[in-house]
Amino acid sequence: MIFKRPPLPHEGDLRLDPEVRAGIDARRAQPFSVEAMVAQMRDGTRSVAGRVLVFVITLAAAVICTLPFLFLSGAELGVTLSAFLNGSLGSQFAFAETLVQMIPLLIAGMAVAISFHGGLFNMGVEGQLIFGGLVAGIIGAEVEAPPLILSVLVLLGGVAGGALAALVPALLKAYRGVHEVVTTIMMNFVATYFAIYAVAPAGPFVAATQPSATEKIPRDARLPTIWDGTRLHAGVIIALVAVLGLWWLLYRTPLGFRIRLMGKNAGAARASGVSVKRTIITTLLISGGFGGLAGAVQVLGVYGRFFDAFSAGYGWDAIAVALLAALSPFALIISAFFFAMLDSGAVQMQAVAGVSREMVGVVSGLVVAFVAIQPWLLHGLDRMRARRRTRREAGAPVTLTDTGDAT
Repeated sequence: MIFKRPPLPHEGDLRLDPEVRAGIDARRAQPFSVEAMVAQMRDGTRSVAGRVLVFVITLAAAVICTLPFLFLSGAELGVTLSAFLNGSLGSQFAFAETLVQMIPLLIAGMAVAISFHGGLFNMGVEGQLIFGGLVAGIIGAEVEAPPLILSVLVLLGGVAGGALAALVPALLKAYRGVHEVVTTIMMNFVATYFAIYAVAPAGPFVAATQPSATEKIPRDARLPTIWDGTRLHAGVIIALVAVLGLWWLLYRTPLGFRIRLMGKNAGAARASGVSVKRTIITTLLISGGFGGLAGAVQVLGVYGRFFDAFSAGYGWDAIAVALLAALSPFALIISAFFFAMLDSGAVQMQAVAGVSREMVGVVSGLVVAFVAIQPWLLHGLDRMRARRRTRREAGAPVTLTDTGDAT
């Protein structure tokens, strides 16, 4: 089935305002010019620069607000910073471990980002990650197939498991209007405790020699290590390819257009001919699929089997990852790497500087808090640009003050 982008209200029953239509027609009639293209590229660069600035401000504010907690704990700032950098970037092994931690955060962050793009708050990524990991572990342990085919089946099984965990909230949201926050949070408990039951000592998929885990996946079917002497595996390549896929889906396909349109204004999407119910279901299933993929990659690349405590809360941390990246697919890479640095450096900080690992949770919470004020920062930047543009057009000197007229 081929879906086409809904037509804009230019012809037919819905018509544009005559002045707006005249402006659009005049713009279409303008010949191509290099100056116009350069101006458009300059505006795009300024927009990216503004987002980067807000990103840096958010991180800096969160780190600065963490300093009082460090002082209260009695830690020395220099020792803490040195331990953090050494633990996350200070050696080949430390850097590789940071990348290993980044992989599930990045993939799970994509699960959160696509749901938020559609105006849906998927709080069940943790459960979808666990259930996807369980399905991946069962397939890897029970199915007999050539190594490459088994690896693909494990990954696809993880995606299907995560989508299945999101199916009930998707149907309830689409057909009964039940808020997805409630249902996805409840599904976290369902997925978690079903996984515990599945690998319990008396569970149906428990290993003969290892309680609370499935049998091991054959070594030839696991994701290969791509950096000798470390645990860094090919899952990082899968994660980066998934980022490209998410970007293409959101910005280069009709489905992505419908998802973003629904997220901006569900009423406008419905008036434009978009099936909101179908888009809700599709969005949450894709989001759950990304969550399940994160679990499958962890099972296939790190542990080689599923066990009931394999997730360190990646689904919850992914919310902060997605918010810090402002839901941008490529910014997710930087955001996930930052949080991976926090996780990797926390061990060294605790051992050398005596800083508790829970300080990572403090930083994550502060990041989310400052992300909440990003719209205010962006609005302030827009107002400042507008004032500078007005003063420039009036021929007055440009100042950066917020009050008073230019002199």
